Amino acid sequence: MAAPSLSRRALLAGFLAASAAPALAQNAAQPFALPDIPGPLRPLGGLVIDPKPLGGGGFSGVHLAPDLTLTLISDRGHWAEARLVLDGLAPIGLQPLRHGPLRDEAGRPLPRGFAADAEALARLPDGTWLVAFERRHRLRAYRRLDGPGTHIPPPPGLENAPANGGLESLAVLPDGQLFAIAETFTPPDRPELRHAWLGTPGRWMPLYWQPAPGFHPTDAAILPDGRALVLERRFSLLGGFAARLVMTAPEALRSTTEGTVLRGETILMLDDAPLPAENWEGIAVTRFGDQTLVALISDDNESVLQRSLLLLFAWRVRQ
Repeated sequence: MAAPSLSRRALLAGFLAASAAPALAQNAAQPFALPDIPGPLRPLGGLVIDPKPLGGGGFSGVHLAPDLTLTLISDRGHWAEARLVLDGLAPIGLQPLRHGPLRDEAGRPLPRGFAADAEALARLPDGTWLVAFERRHRLRAYRRLDGPGTHIPPPPGLENAPANGGLESLAVLPDGQLFAIAETFTPPDRPELRHAWLGTPGRWMPLYWQPAPGFHPTDAAILPDGRALVLERRFSLLGGFAARLVMTAPEALRSTTEGTVLRGETILMLDDAPLPAENWEGIAVTRFGDQTLVALISDDNESVLQRSLLLLFAWRVRQ
């Protein structure tokens, strides 16, 4: 279903910003302005992404590096890298760098379909990329995204997740541990919860995540102080898309034990009032100078009725 269009005011502001911005040699996005909102996130601006120079759309996972390299994975089985271009802190464009297919252990491109449904992206401290896949639930490790991907032990029980409800949230803590949440995989006696895990491959501790009623977790990222930001999405035929971003308490991940139920406080709503409603699927956090930046990405499902958007925020609270 098509998400509501950006307001005329936002589009006009984006046009004026693009007109005043430095010319880009190659640009895969057009900027638009965001209104200021209360809370810990200060909106810096948004981009409407043209997926074609990036190899196609369907972006479901995102990583943002301190040098502003934006890495994306698609549920169509490909990856892309681009340079996020800022004017001050406002995003004004994306310069495509490279893209290609995700590959199996032998270096062969994954066949499009169930085998290529990449949903979450994280990077370990040693530079290794981790990609989580749905439908055929698994984790792959990549030294380079253009190289072969090796299987690593997934969280226990993940094979029992619904085909389209597996591992969508994957984040790396400062100590190198992984925080993972399944989208719609629920314990049979607690359908309001989602299976979650904390640990490292082969040493996973089972937890639970409690989303808001009607919402499902789609990605997670970690703030510099160790708190988790979890992106949750809701969809209905009548109401379309909505999303919320929640933040865990400072000690939540550091004080977990097996079976802990984690939840977060809402810090951002994306329901077209005033931020655009879309199919929000990815979140990334990075340090840039003295700022903590938070980026959100939407999945257009390669449909003309949806958009690939990127929103950029600065964290107002000093880390």
